[in-house]
Amino acid sequence: MPDFLAAVQWPAMVVTVTASWLVGSTHRQRRSAGFWLFLASNVLWIAWGWHAGALGLVVLQVCLAGMNVRGMVKSQRTQSGPATPEG
Repeated sequence: MPDFLAAVQWPAMVVTVTASWLVGSTHRQRRSAGFWLFLASNVLWIAWGWHAGALGLVVLQVCLAGMNVRGMVKSQRTQSGPATPEG
């Protein structure tokens, strides 16, 4: 299992780069897929960071996952109607 977890950083990197590409799309479905891929990359990075003892990375990924969920909600709101000033 440790060898598998040591190798998780590479798929995590590929998923993160792919998610970044998709989130920048003007197509709603691609953007949505990018948000979901970002959440998957957060899980992969958390697994790798926990295994590597990189607690700062684990905390960062938890924070980024929260920001990603916020981005998904805001993106859905703007698709369904006008944005609200709440933030």
